[in-house]
Amino acid sequence: MQIHSLGLDVFEEEYSLIGIHTTLEDYKLAYLLNKKLGIKLSKSREEISSQASFSIFDYVDKEYDYEYFLIANSAKIETYTKPNELLLSSELKTYLISEKKKVDFFIKISGSFNINFTLQIVEKIKEINTIITSYSIDKNSLKSKDFLTF
Repeated sequence: MQIHSLGLDVFEEEYSLIGIHTTLEDYKLAYLLNKKLGIKLSKSREEISSQASFSIFDYVDKEYDYEYFLIANSAKIETYTKPNELLLSSELKTYLISEKKKVDFFIKISGSFNINFTLQIVEKIKEINTIITSYSIDKNSLKSKDFLTF
């Protein structure tokens, strides 16, 4: 009996991931990144939403076929309590990538490029005065990297 098997290749998107530590609001960070990197990040109409909404800014570089995403790692969930309790609501902070709680924002760059390109972007980001630090993150080390597919 002859056995046939189908070879299904699972497509894994090529992208680099950069972590950013900063106290800036998302729109201020997007503005500074636009100036420093020569890109045009703008607020995305979509948000990553599970229980909370994580803001996203995006930009498509048609010349080099790259997609840039600035993604907030944290969001606040407001919970309401019973009317007879002292506090009517409270906030709970949740994380998109919970194993990277100290990272404030991620930059995801999709496309085909070499590691030197990512390192150059990291160095340019570090030059922004209000950025504490930035660094490349190995996407394969993340347990919850599925949240970064969109």
